[in-house]
Amino acid sequence: MDPHHKMMLTKEGLAELRSEHDELVNVKRPTAVTRLSDARSLGDLSENSEYAAAKQDLAFIDGRIAELEEILHSAKVITNHGKSYVDVGCKVTLHVNGKKDMFTVVGEWEADPMEKKISHESPLGRALMGKKSGDSVEVEAPAGKILYKILHIE
Repeated sequence: MDPHHKMMLTKEGLAELRSEHDELVNVKRPTAVTRLSDARSLGDLSENSEYAAAKQDLAFIDGRIAELEEILHSAKVITNHGKSYVDVGCKVTLHVNGKKDMFTVVGEWEADPMEKKISHESPLGRALMGKKSGDSVEVEAPAGKILYKILHIE
């Protein structure tokens, strides 16, 4: 991760990442350390699959903790920007293919298409950034270009 890159997050996204970090540090890592210690006591480490699995789990947890600490250290929390243009943290109602759909524009670490949270770095997110109600944007998709009209920003 670029040390000069500021990770844009909503207040909710920051809270979710802090919560995940706290759970990893205070619950999952101590459990993994105990599991590793218990597996180590079973004897020969060269043929101890429980030890290998526990060691791998601990390494994964430590890696995620380090990743979250870097994100939290470089995070720029986006506060309410007003409702005149699309920015990180706003909800946008779009008209596309005869239907209305609402999306929340979020930082890249918060994106979740199933929850209709789109990253400001995604093709649609980039196209929407800075636009106003009534504007239209065109996004290149595998099936061709898709035209979106911004109906409402909140």
